[in-house]
Amino acid sequence: MRNAYLEALYELAGADRRVLALIADNGAIVYDKYRRDYPEQYFNFGISEANMVSVAAGLASCGKIPFAYTISVFLTMRAFEQVRNDVCMQRMNVKLVGTGAGFVYSNLGPTHHATEDLALMRALPGMTIFSPADASEAYQATMAAARMDGPVYLRLATGGSPKIYEGEQGSCGQQNFQPGQAVLLRGGNDLAIVGTGAILLEAIRAADELEREGIAARVINIHTVKPIDREIILRAAAQTGRVITLEEHSVTGGLGSCVAEVLAEAGQAGVQLRRLGLVDSFAESYGSYEQMKQRNGLSKEFVVQAAWELMEN
Repeated sequence: MRNAYLEALYELAGADRRVLALIADNGAIVYDKYRRDYPEQYFNFGISEANMVSVAAGLASCGKIPFAYTISVFLTMRAFEQVRNDVCMQRMNVKLVGTGAGFVYSNLGPTHHATEDLALMRALPGMTIFSPADASEAYQATMAAARMDGPVYLRLATGGSPKIYEGEQGSCGQQNFQPGQAVLLRGGNDLAIVGTGAILLEAIRAADELEREGIAARVINIHTVKPIDREIILRAAAQTGRVITLEEHSVTGGLGSCVAEVLAEAGQAGVQLRRLGLVDSFAESYGSYEQMKQRNGLSKEFVVQAAWELMEN
């Protein structure tokens, strides 16, 4: 995802000198090509995230389109005051790009796991949140963010995320990526699995296994967490009666909360909801990304188990 973001940013900077790359030193080496070709559109602030965000707001006030990039936890938590007061309160056209979504920085431990960032960014007025599922969608989301006027939080995994869509640019196509419109990845009327980000791979794996067991699971990709696609959620709930949410995030304030709010506010009766994510806890243990998904109850086996429990009910 990170590389796809950088590809899109490079193209944007070449077409529009207002587009600027701001970084807080983390991952500076991946900007080598950009820095070489667009040195006047590149600023490295060092390990100074709050300062970077405040400068981004100032640049936006002058008509620039700054993309401020660093590790998600540092961007959304260490610089939260600046994001709130300088960017959102002033409605500045700043694009915040956080890498390391969920616990993809698995071996670095909970200090580097972004498992509360959605809750923080959701609470900010005027903030749009993109949470792409793969590199293709990350490219499209970056382009969409540049076209929008206002604050955007782009939540990325790292460079090696799996493909959710087929082909180089994804089967949904760049022209079909619409902020606020979720994507139906699989059809099915027995239950719905609603996910966001790279963890959607586990939803697809689970749907494949459930299909072999005679259960048709619908899979929905919420690539825009805010504003969320209410219609696709309500339709899935009405047609299946069973909904599972899947996220590398706390279920409090994250996608699970979003879906629960949609269902409750619509008065959708008789729907079974199961939220899979971190429940009042930080990510368990250390290890590889695959191990982290397993140890924290987010691998396909846990999705299949939750599906069977809902079916039995």
